[in-house]
Amino acid sequence: MAQAQVYDHGGGVRSLQVPIPDNPLGHTLVHVVDTDRGPVLVDTGWDDPASWDTLAEGLAACGTAPGEIHGVLITHHHPDHHGLSGQVREASGAWVAMHAADAAIVRRTRETRPGRWFSYMAAKLTAAGAPEEHVAPLRTARARELPGFSPALPDREIVPGELLDLAGRRLRAIWTPGHTPGHVCLHLEEEHPAQLPGHGRLFSGDHLLPEITPHIGLYEDPDDATVTDPLGDYLDSLERVGRLAPAEILPAHQHAFTDAPARVRELLTHHEARLTGLLTLLATPLTPWQLAERMEWNRPWDQIPYGSRNIAVSEAEAHLRRLVKLGRAEAVAGSEPVAYVAA
Repeated sequence: MAQAQVYDHGGGVRSLQVPIPDNPLGHTLVHVVDTDRGPVLVDTGWDDPASWDTLAEGLAACGTAPGEIHGVLITHHHPDHHGLSGQVREASGAWVAMHAADAAIVRRTRETRPGRWFSYMAAKLTAAGAPEEHVAPLRTARARELPGFSPALPDREIVPGELLDLAGRRLRAIWTPGHTPGHVCLHLEEEHPAQLPGHGRLFSGDHLLPEITPHIGLYEDPDDATVTDPLGDYLDSLERVGRLAPAEILPAHQHAFTDAPARVRELLTHHEARLTGLLTLLATPLTPWQLAERMEWNRPWDQIPYGSRNIAVSEAEAHLRRLVKLGRAEAVAGSEPVAYVAA
């Protein structure tokens, strides 16, 4: 097993690299925050025996152990962040806190029969114009093929704008929807230990990363037909974080960095350029699937694996919704599956 990578950020904050199996991201940065009642974790890492061993080893290197954790703050419900929360709670009796919108997703995931999810996904992909050979496997899929079907139910709510109940620390929750409906960043409103200019430090989860653009897809809910605008949510909450101007950002992947406003500008420019590029593609009507096939990804479409294609289509749809909302694209009347064209 690889030795746990531990980094001391000063001021009672450390980060540990917890591996994500078979994933190009490599690892989740789990942050350990000292409080007067014991250490609190920001995220926990993927639910996997090797990841758990690395987390335990990293905590030991910090002079603590899973059994000594006082609480767990989850930035969002994805399994590389929330996966080990249940095991940490089992080992320590720690509370687990999450924003209500993502807690609702966790509850729904636990209560929804896997077959219901697979049929929902099949219907969504068919409506997006996916070919039958792509949809067919979902009709015969079984639960064991997907991780994260019984994530831990949180027992506390992270309320945006409120200071969290952490003895001896000032940590405020900021709601930053987009990557998920209930994504939160956590603002440590304390002087930077190295006196860097700016306002405290920000645990940014997946909302703001130094070199990666987080995935913005549709919020999936089989029981809710509301037309959401995740990309619009994301761009709005990006600007909110930029205005905060933290001295340092401690993200859940890659590495710590400074100058949040500059990174926010880069991301806003990236998405604006992407939306403009999509309008060029939409000179002729395209379904979301056809648009995804033509969009620029980190590799050619024919090399994108099955699961990643589903994510790509979701991202294409999120961009289409934004264009429709801005009046820059529209659905073609009577098209089946629905195609979109530049307005």
